[in-house]
Amino acid sequence: MAEFDRPSVAARPGTAAVIDQGLRSYMLKVYNYMTVGLVVTGAVAYGAFAAAFDATGNLSAFGEAIYLSPLKWIVMLAPLAFVLVLSFGITKLSTATAQILFWAFAAVMGLSLSSIFAVYTGGSIARVFFITAGTFGAMSLYGYTTKRDLTQIGSFLLMGLIGIVIASVVNIFLASSALSFGISIVGVLVFVGLTAWDTQKIKESYNESYGTDILAKNAIMGALSLYLDFINLFMMLLRLFGNQRN
Repeated sequence: MAEFDRPSVAARPGTAAVIDQGLRSYMLKVYNYMTVGLVVTGAVAYGAFAAAFDATGNLSAFGEAIYLSPLKWIVMLAPLAFVLVLSFGITKLSTATAQILFWAFAAVMGLSLSSIFAVYTGGSIARVFFITAGTFGAMSLYGYTTKRDLTQIGSFLLMGLIGIVIASVVNIFLASSALSFGISIVGVLVFVGLTAWDTQKIKESYNESYGTDILAKNAIMGALSLYLDFINLFMMLLRLFGNQRN
């Protein structure tokens, strides 16, 4: 499929149309993976939150385990483990295994995000989700359609992402609301830009991939990148605009 970008093949009648249709199918697969992943995350997050409290509103045994016991660190760090396995082991994994790991990652991420329902009101979570979806959609469309090379911007954004991670770790000890606000503002800008950059990279990966299996794995990794952009953008916006429970 990737041979379509070679001069000898591109000159054939109808080849451009084949490339266009193939690219659309590829991008649709990426977005479908990402969307289903978000649905799994949302369902698990809400289900875990509901199970974390009993009928009287107190924490259940399950809630104490995932929110108060040392198990909470495993719940928090497990998504990172899945990302590392997928990122560094994708070439050795079968497509079916990569898919299973992606769904498992989405479920574990939902478990780690379930606490947002205890911190923010349901209405504000829904509102911020739709704001995130609109912003993400606009920037992903820009990344897909723009003729501008976003490589240099992407490198700058990655440096900003590293800065956010470092600042977030520092703020664990400082607990500064001002720093947290600044991190959220910068985070929104970074992940808005990364959404466009990642979309362009995913689009370009189609022409650089040889073989159906590689395309299938690249679609999963592309979905993972966009999923992380969406989730992080959502969390940054939630910290800025979410209404906390009394």
